[in-house]
Amino acid sequence: MAGLSRNEHYGFTIQTIRIMATIKFLLGFLCFIALCSSRGIERHNLIQDVNHEPYQRIVAAAQKEIGTREASVPNTGQKVSAYLRYAGIKTAAPWCAAWVSYVFGQAGYSQPKTAWSPDLFPASRQVGEARPGLVLGIYYSSLGRIGHCGIVESLRGEYVNSIEGNTSAANERDGDGVWRKVRHKRSIRCYADWIKGQKLGGPQK
Repeated sequence: MAGLSRNEHYGFTIQTIRIMATIKFLLGFLCFIALCSSRGIERHNLIQDVNHEPYQRIVAAAQKEIGTREASVPNTGQKVSAYLRYAGIKTAAPWCAAWVSYVFGQAGYSQPKTAWSPDLFPASRQVGEARPGLVLGIYYSSLGRIGHCGIVESLRGEYVNSIEGNTSAANERDGDGVWRKVRHKRSIRCYADWIKGQKLGGPQK
């Protein structure tokens, strides 16, 4: 290097090597931090997936029932009768709550087990926010109570995508089958969490 003595040149080279080594160390340290952070995110996502899994079991069990239809006589049919029997009802009757109970049973949960929709929403089970796998309740002022129920499948902004039994495109309740519905959150009175505190078992009968 012109203008520098041998000693100055040697000192300059050593200094350059030290700077490069420091830069490599800092880059390695930053990469290490980034790797640890990404693993932390992966672990967090894994924990979330595990926490969501029981609720997704409910959604999956509900999806299997989509397309079930009543026989020519309302509130009858082989599958509809199975829903009602699961809830202890041996005659034709409105079956939205019995269907919800049956879905939970097929997913491996012993509760709820009722054909009366208001029973699905005790204060101890009610939650404030919608999420997949929760039970939703529709209030009817003409009845003065919850008169229809279903299961939250997914959320889309201010709307809830649900799966419901004993419904149809034309009817909110007492319909002809198990169908998907889209409801505005304002139209839903309450949600119930029947997973919390329950142990998972095999399909219930």
